[in-house]
Amino acid sequence: MKNYFIKLLYIFTAQSALAYPAHKAIIKTEFIFNKPPFKSCHASTLTETSTNKILCSYFAGSEEGKKDVSIWISSLENSSWSEPKKLINYPKEAHWNPVLFTLPSNEILLFYKVGKNPGTWSGFLKRSHDNGNSFTESEIFPSGIYGPIKNRPLLLDEGTLLCPSSQESYVAWACYMELTDKNCRKWQRSAPITDPQNSRGIIQPTLFLTKEGNIKMLARSFKQGYIYTATSTDKGCTFSDATPTTLPNPNSAIDAIKLLDGRVLLVYNHSKKKRFPINVAISDDDGKTWKMKLSLEKKRGEYSYPAVIQSKDGLVHITYTWKRKKIKYVVLDPKLL
Repeated sequence: MKNYFIKLLYIFTAQSALAYPAHKAIIKTEFIFNKPPFKSCHASTLTETSTNKILCSYFAGSEEGKKDVSIWISSLENSSWSEPKKLINYPKEAHWNPVLFTLPSNEILLFYKVGKNPGTWSGFLKRSHDNGNSFTESEIFPSGIYGPIKNRPLLLDEGTLLCPSSQESYVAWACYMELTDKNCRKWQRSAPITDPQNSRGIIQPTLFLTKEGNIKMLARSFKQGYIYTATSTDKGCTFSDATPTTLPNPNSAIDAIKLLDGRVLLVYNHSKKKRFPINVAISDDDGKTWKMKLSLEKKRGEYSYPAVIQSKDGLVHITYTWKRKKIKYVVLDPKLL
């Protein structure tokens, strides 16, 4: 009987934590799915369709890197998430890091990678012309081109699609920019973006425009303990050397977005060693300084690989990996941050 009441208390506490957000800016917090048809999931990505539907893609299977890991997708419409749908399953090879992006034409791009590991994978692309209801056959990129490696691309005014990419080699990592047009047919790859003092390097950049019209990059670092930053003054063709910020990083992915009000919102792990807590920070000066606003998860566990977008109604949507078992979804009102 004692164990029964303990179990009930645990369930009530867990449900309460989802139903009653701890911060005034949190409008909603929930899992995208509760009983998924896979053991493990990771690396979610978000986009909004022309019909205001929210799409979320992620890779899932038995375990990261296994041959049964595929690209899956869920959609949020009328306040309800659809059941997970297996979208891509390249024959007998691991799938990685999907990235969704909606073009002004309302065409939706879905970038992803396939291969045994990040050192050997290839880049692929699918397209949707019906708000994510269906996707075209996969297109494979030329060797050495991967598309956005983890975070969404940045569409510049002149039509260039700037894809934040990176490469993980045996002893050195580096960020790159892959420049293409909205058709993603012709590609140009930048020189590596690194910290000359950090031979291990940085990966998985996220991009935003500054008030001066420059492009700011933030990136995960390898065993350096900090998020790194670099700036481009020539529309992403070249970047400055990367330098560490004051924000910690435990060798885990981040994501940032320029809000409609001009501030920058960052989701990251506020730790040098652990993938918890996972926090939201705001910058009023294009990433020069940051103010930590709230923790999405504080308890021990893995809460990682966030994705963030701002929908047309001004709300901020965030997803992240929850203990490799589920994808957590959070909606914020940025006016309350």
